[in-house]
Amino acid sequence: MNAMKNKKNIVLIGMPAVGKSTVGILLAKRIGYNFMDTDILIQSGEQKTLSEIIADIGVKNFLAMEQKYLLSVNCTNHVIATGGSAVYSIKSMEHLAEASIIIYLEIGLDYLKKRLSALDSRGVIRAPGQEITSLFLERTPLYNRYAEIKIKCDCLTPDQVLSQIMRRIKKGV
Repeated sequence: MNAMKNKKNIVLIGMPAVGKSTVGILLAKRIGYNFMDTDILIQSGEQKTLSEIIADIGVKNFLAMEQKYLLSVNCTNHVIATGGSAVYSIKSMEHLAEASIIIYLEIGLDYLKKRLSALDSRGVIRAPGQEITSLFLERTPLYNRYAEIKIKCDCLTPDQVLSQIMRRIKKGV
């Protein structure tokens, strides 16, 4: 795995519902790494669901909490699926990038709209009343900024996404 030469982990970023957790588990099994979902890390630490946390403390405080959790990640040989909002924190992304290759699971807006309907119940971080299109346009440049590898996921099954990741990691790009 050439691209992994100086990196100890793989971090998956992308919009909610793109498949970061599903693909992350498959990737971890394939390469013999542990798997971490940072949304679950936060939920476990706070003993609440993401939507409950957001309702209790608000978006701004959630983002600060998420950054605290992301900055505490210090592991080796992990595939890490981040929450879709992780890219709002420059500090968090720089911290993760130090020891990880960052892979952006990219999805087109039309496909995203089919997959992501329940924004509130999923605990999606967004401005009050913000719709999927606006959120997509806001986050896409951030995902692109941090990505070392981009995988276009439209129409692909999780296994096909995994194959694309494996091919790119082996090639070193």
